[in-house]
Amino acid sequence: MAVRLNENAAVVARIREGLQQKGGYCPCRLERTPDTKCMCKEFREQIADPAFEGYCHCMLYYKSKD
Repeated sequence: MAVRLNENAAVVARIREGLQQKGGYCPCRLERTPDTKCMCKEFREQIADPAFEGYCHCMLYYKSKD
């Protein structure tokens, strides 16, 4: 299992800019709760699932199975 940044540098830059503007909260979510603080609860749960492979909600991180 490995977690890495999206390979698209433009996506990474845009999401990081949004994170900075929202104080570290997911720029793709309206709520500002501990569950939406990057790395969000949804993706942490997906990381814990050995069957999951894919991007987080905002496309900043990618989890691979290997």
